[in-house]
Amino acid sequence: MPDDTRAGFIALIGAPNAGKSTLINQLVGTKVSIVTHKVQTTRAIVRGVAMHGKSQLVLVDTPGIFQPKRRLDRAMVDTAWGGARDADVIALLIDARKGIDEEVEAIMKRLEGIKTPKVLILNKIDVAKREKLLKVAQAANDIIRFDETFMVSALNGDGAETVLDYFAEQVPEGPWLYPEDQPSDLPLRILAAEITREKLFERLHQELPYISTVETEKWETRKDGSARLEQTIYVERDSQKSIVLGHRGQTIKQISQSSRHEISEIIEAPVHLFLFVKVRENWADDPERYREMGLEFPK
Repeated sequence: MPDDTRAGFIALIGAPNAGKSTLINQLVGTKVSIVTHKVQTTRAIVRGVAMHGKSQLVLVDTPGIFQPKRRLDRAMVDTAWGGARDADVIALLIDARKGIDEEVEAIMKRLEGIKTPKVLILNKIDVAKREKLLKVAQAANDIIRFDETFMVSALNGDGAETVLDYFAEQVPEGPWLYPEDQPSDLPLRILAAEITREKLFERLHQELPYISTVETEKWETRKDGSARLEQTIYVERDSQKSIVLGHRGQTIKQISQSSRHEISEIIEAPVHLFLFVKVRENWADDPERYREMGLEFPK
């Protein structure tokens, strides 16, 4: 490890679908968090590790903050605020096209009471007009005095380097917290399950409630270097099981092919993926499931 190193935590918070997962993947330079068009797909806290000069930036992708209705929702929102309070810097990400709606306003009101240094990141500048960007930036800074305001496109990386430069200066001096070649603190079996969950939602985002989940039950490394994985997709009803399987098993076959390809790229080895679908009624009320996702079980 070189001299004069820095390391610290940056929490990305925002409303669902602001682009937090996409931005973290962009800043880290590899896939560490799942990205879908379906809201509330990030459940637990995911930490992506970005190296920038002598600084190690632990980027915390928190669940989108929204008005919780169910127990799982409450656990996700509590987790998001916990991640923000523990960070060295909080970055509020706003979808520049949507601007400051009721969800963002509620987040900003709560942010005012947190003394951690805060920055504003306006995302999706590739599809937002300049006048709108300036208007949103001014309105946000009228509510909270942010230390800095950045404008980025998480999708194509515009502005990402400037954000990294700033974060690298802000984190405290100290030794690195993770090996420099480790892009995430997620165990591979959990990351693999998250990737399959992403493919599941990409394929079935209209038909399937986001409450469905995926668990990696077995991970076997074979003598030839390949990996054999068994994963189970859990749904709450038999009707949902039929949707996931599809006609003659075509849907689950496509999900498996897509997931296998991406997991193989990440672990740089061939993957043999076997998917099963099971009904687990009311799993969202089971404390054990919350522990597996790294969430506190709300009373």
